[in-house]
Amino acid sequence: MSKQLATKVKAIITGATGMVGEGVLLECLSNNNIEEVLIINRKPSGFQHPKLKEIIHKDFQDFSSIESQLKGYNACFFCLGVSSVGMKEVEYYKLTYTLTLHVANTLVKYNQDMTFCYVSGASTDSTEQGRMMWARVKGKTENDLTKLPFKQVYNFRPGAIEATKGQKNVLSYYKYFSWLFPIIKLFAPNAVVKLKEIGVAMINTVTKGYEKQILEVSDIKTLAAR
Repeated sequence: MSKQLATKVKAIITGATGMVGEGVLLECLSNNNIEEVLIINRKPSGFQHPKLKEIIHKDFQDFSSIESQLKGYNACFFCLGVSSVGMKEVEYYKLTYTLTLHVANTLVKYNQDMTFCYVSGASTDSTEQGRMMWARVKGKTENDLTKLPFKQVYNFRPGAIEATKGQKNVLSYYKYFSWLFPIIKLFAPNAVVKLKEIGVAMINTVTKGYEKQILEVSDIKTLAAR
């Protein structure tokens, strides 16, 4: 790639009290290429580590009071998200598109050398015209993130996600359906991805880069193996 890639990573992670964010955080804390991790949460994560800093901040639509603490980072792993189940489009749009773009616009003001990784989802609609509300909103979020002047933007589209052993924050459905993952992987290997693979792939976007901005499950696995 033409751009000079980083050898060491100072990362901001959002959503670390959720399943995906916690899995990515665990990979960052154990990876030698990570120098520092800042997590921004609405509630304490319970994690302590020499690399780790934590900011408790309630309003992700207004970062003005903490902007000075967001400078000097070269990666953001954006793992914050909500389910669209039972939600009207206007509310989902605010909590998905508006919130994500606010955080991204704040970060890019101070960190134009940053790689921004956004956790989207399989079947996200890049045309923004499809029938599924959540897929249209995610598609617009992906599209507008790529227009921001970050060094790099990557949109991750995992399918079913296999948690990391020992995680504290695991979605309730996972406890009942995780036994199916070996069967699913047997018949559809690119339908399931490990959280470890997501975390490693995100780190590798910063240090190694990737030729696509949209990463489906097969891309995530390929990048994680590099």
